[in-house]
Amino acid sequence: MRPEIGFAAIKLLEEAGCEVAVPSAQTCCGQPAYNSGNAANACALAAKTLNEFEPFDYVVVPSGSCAGQIKVHFPQLFENDPQLRARAEQLAARTYELSDFLVSVAPRRSPRAAACGRITYHDSCSGLREMGIKTQPRELLAQAGAELIEMKDCEQCCGFGGTFAVKYGDISGAIVNEKCRHIQATGADAVVLGDLGCMLNIEGRLQRLGDKTRVLHVAQVLAGSA
Repeated sequence: MRPEIGFAAIKLLEEAGCEVAVPSAQTCCGQPAYNSGNAANACALAAKTLNEFEPFDYVVVPSGSCAGQIKVHFPQLFENDPQLRARAEQLAARTYELSDFLVSVAPRRSPRAAACGRITYHDSCSGLREMGIKTQPRELLAQAGAELIEMKDCEQCCGFGGTFAVKYGDISGAIVNEKCRHIQATGADAVVLGDLGCMLNIEGRLQRLGDKTRVLHVAQVLAGSA
């Protein structure tokens, strides 16, 4: 989904002086299985991810929920297996959400945002509450010269919540409708975010409403590829 986001993230990391490798065998981190209560599949995918990413100095993820799965939930999944838990904790300590990595570990030089007009930013639940992502994307966007207009309740869930949107469709629909009203009230040309699940949910609802507001990943804006 959205390969252009991955390419934008790689561009940003390389501009920051990083050597980027993308393991070809990588798959899902297991978050959908974890959210559905399927511990066996979640553990299997977590163990697979450990094997594929342990050789690297850092794991950088352009999605708060996937980063949160590795950093917060992988160690929990292996609480009864001391050896795997220790490995999960070591990987968690080296795992960063993209904007946090670009601010905290590898600051960029001379950032320049894409010309996408006025923007507003949606804080994803996992990014904000599990990874502490709040000021980092705003700091990067400000450095890049983007015009940011804060929406009402920018920290409020968009209603996606992984399998929540499937289990409780009516409630999820009401939540995302409210989120879209807050986006529209800003008059922004684009809503920017850092979580692919929120992106899918918000963009789908805006399209159903006939709204032309663009939905962009923060990596696309910062890389100038929006």
